[in-house]
Amino acid sequence: MLLTGPSGSGKSSLTRRVGIPVVELDDFYLDVDHPGLPHAFGIVDWDDPASWDGTAALAALREIATTGRAELPVYDIPTSRRTGTHIFDAGGAPLVIAEGIFAAELVAACRAEGILADAICLARPRIVTFWFRLLRDVAESRKPLTTLLRRGAALYRDEPRLVGRWTRLGCRPVGRTRAEASLRNLARTIS
Repeated sequence: MLLTGPSGSGKSSLTRRVGIPVVELDDFYLDVDHPGLPHAFGIVDWDDPASWDGTAALAALREIATTGRAELPVYDIPTSRRTGTHIFDAGGAPLVIAEGIFAAELVAACRAEGILADAICLARPRIVTFWFRLLRDVAESRKPLTTLLRRGAALYRDEPRLVGRWTRLGCRPVGRTRAEASLRNLARTIS
């Protein structure tokens, strides 16, 4: 199951509520000093799929679908680098959620490999997403405040285009309540 949506849309809080094992796709970001990373606002453009290792993310999802386990990276967003690895174990769960802003990049490949149960894009009003993203990023000291505000304003303007792109890549845009109901129903159906 792939879950995407704009940064700050509530993907992580939704996955915590439903209690399904989660692979955090943000952990597949490339380190800040990786050659050729895209830039915006004077820093690496972490909203560009070129800042992310989709090949490794797909390999991990394939391994989880096959064995129920995989060694996953641990990524520290404030320092913009991987800090280690951990073993993900689905614990026999029949459904795993892979969530992150780049989840839509994996829809076609997961579907082709027969490991896609569903693909959802969490959509909510842009101003709500902007506010919750800003609160989270400030609380976690993700980047300097001026960078967070510039990036937040740009993401606010770009959100309709992003949701449209993720929809074209195969995700269903739904609100939080409907997304939660879909996830719970899917988990019941699969088990």
